[in-house]
Amino acid sequence: MPITRRAPARLLTAVLAAAGVLVAGQVLADVPAAQRPGGLHLDTVASAPDLITGDDALVEISSAHGFPHQRVEISLNGEDVSGAFSWDERREVLVGLVEGMEQGENELRADLPGQARGGASLTVVNNPDEGPLFSGPHQQPFTCETADFAVPGLDETLGEPLDANCSIEDRVDHVYYTTQGDWEEFPTDATAYPDDLARTTTADGVDVPFIVRLAHGTANRGIFQHAALHDPLTEDPVTPSARPEGWNGKVVYTLGGGCTEGWYRQGPSTGGVLDPNVLAEGYAMVSSSLNVFGNNCNDLLTSETAQMTKEEFIETYGRDDFTIGLGASGGAYQGHQAADNYPGIFDGVVVGASFPEVGFGTIDAITDARLLQHYFAEGAGVEWSPEQKRRVTGFQNLATMDNVSVGAQRIDPREFCPPTLPEEDRYDPDTHPTGVRCDVYDHTSTVYGTDPETGFALRPLDNVGIQYGLSALDDGTIDVGQFLDLNDSIGGYDQDANFRPDRSLADLPAVEAAYRTGRLTDGGQGLASTPVIDYRAYADEKPEGDIHVRYHTTSMRERLREANGSIANHVSLLEDDRYGLFSTESPLLMHAVTEMDAWLTALDPADDPDLRPTLEEIGAARPETLVEGCMGPGEDPEFLAMTLDRDPGSECEQLYPSASFPREVAGESVRADVIACTTAEPVREDYPVEFTDEQWRRLLGAFPEGVCDYTVPGRGEVAHEGTWQRF
Repeated sequence: MPITRRAPARLLTAVLAAAGVLVAGQVLADVPAAQRPGGLHLDTVASAPDLITGDDALVEISSAHGFPHQRVEISLNGEDVSGAFSWDERREVLVGLVEGMEQGENELRADLPGQARGGASLTVVNNPDEGPLFSGPHQQPFTCETADFAVPGLDETLGEPLDANCSIEDRVDHVYYTTQGDWEEFPTDATAYPDDLARTTTADGVDVPFIVRLAHGTANRGIFQHAALHDPLTEDPVTPSARPEGWNGKVVYTLGGGCTEGWYRQGPSTGGVLDPNVLAEGYAMVSSSLNVFGNNCNDLLTSETAQMTKEEFIETYGRDDFTIGLGASGGAYQGHQAADNYPGIFDGVVVGASFPEVGFGTIDAITDARLLQHYFAEGAGVEWSPEQKRRVTGFQNLATMDNVSVGAQRIDPREFCPPTLPEEDRYDPDTHPTGVRCDVYDHTSTVYGTDPETGFALRPLDNVGIQYGLSALDDGTIDVGQFLDLNDSIGGYDQDANFRPDRSLADLPAVEAAYRTGRLTDGGQGLASTPVIDYRAYADEKPEGDIHVRYHTTSMRERLREANGSIANHVSLLEDDRYGLFSTESPLLMHAVTEMDAWLTALDPADDPDLRPTLEEIGAARPETLVEGCMGPGEDPEFLAMTLDRDPGSECEQLYPSASFPREVAGESVRADVIACTTAEPVREDYPVEFTDEQWRRLLGAFPEGVCDYTVPGRGEVAHEGTWQRF
């Protein structure tokens, strides 16, 4: 779907007004074509006019009425570029890739000779292909990994980079899917099909040989890939005005997971673009190495990269019907946050093993778990049973506390540096205090800001006032002595993630920035107009523990309800993990993909891409065959249709308990959206247990600033300042 329509009018008004493309105070991109005045109209297709990259732009010229397209004269900065355009019969527009743009502002004009008032102009701002667009200055150092990036189906890599921005020459290969289920190179000089070539019938009923056009290149310093069915023996080369027969016009953009080691590097892989189950249906697949959180654990940079990578794809294939974001774990972070903060990059998202975001919904839970683990192992002054420990964590399985405590060290600037970063460049508080810090906060310092004395990123990490184990105290699972010992001893983290006796205290400018910019997912921005299907392979009861616990789905859902008053755009699907965390081998996950296709098709964003759908429209367009519920257990599982709402009486909840997390046990909402709580003096009568006077004095000593009051907004909580922000 064209991202140009999604940038908010306030960001584009100045550029378009200068180009004379305002109608009654509206940006033309916000006016449906049928309502525009006569004459020609210029549109950039893949990006907003001020977000063009790489010295070129895919441009469409249209009119509300028929026009003699053969006579249109098009110029760039006064030079004729009419030869770049061809007529798209399907959409009745002129479309062309205009190359040779200068850095900065460029003027595009389209005129009809003899019609003085029929022309149009558009100011286009060209940005470097290596970026950045809106994420702020490039992070340094940065390691190129093109020489480690294997080309699928070929026994070779992309080779050494061409420059310090890790660029490569764009390349196109063809690979084919074999009858044995492998990918092989389709020879460039082939004159006949290989004997082991598979065929596929797409969802549109088109029978084609299973040959895929596979493209590689670089954008925003990331390595991009895109793939779609294309037969080089019978079809012409791909152009923006002619779709390959096997491509259904729709894009699945894959988003990879991870986080640890995800900084200061290009990455040797993408989210994957050769999934035979997806390609067989006729979808194109697109991704970038910087859309893998294990390469880049920064949602702002992933949104920017997806924007630029989609531009590369659309400049090759032409306007897509819509794009589905598809990813699990760290991919779910990207899906949620790109959809909310930069709407239009994805028209719908299918997420798995989901979290609302990395910095808060995930980090707060796992760093709390690490504090609890440390307390139980090193600091407990009283005895605890395994079940009492588990109830304080809130997890379904106590092993999850130990499992996630390792990953919690992603706030440690020393622990998870990537192997590509030389040891001598890394931060050490004693030997190299100015070295590179490898953690989620320093990786996002363009948003959070830095301490002028240390240069460290400001940190939105806080546990002041949190009453760990509160509900376990209330229901009698633990006693007053355990509750007091825990909260008196739990402590927090210093700037290097070392344990310390004092609680962690957030830097309020960083807290405010997190809310203001959407680093904590708001849910009421672009997500309010985006369909979401949340697929979860249940992991809460894994014997070894697992970070991908189910309550995170409810966290995101309740944020949507809180922000929008409705969850009409959110559907949850649940099953066991027999297919792994997130595999299209799961019929339920592929059902989610095809149902998202049906949902977006019913909304028909390609018919009027200028407008975002309302929640009412999204709810009305939801397919009848997209039903919330869970798959039962057993060899022949049955789908159980029901609302997945943590109701302990429901069959799905009994099969797959959603459990909790440390801060919900401490009294926070399941939304998990309070970064730093507002505190208040504790009230003795509010506790359902009796405190002796000595115990009460000890409680007051454990909470000198008071205890969390979750009935009021948290410290530093401010409103989101809107979509398409720039840094």
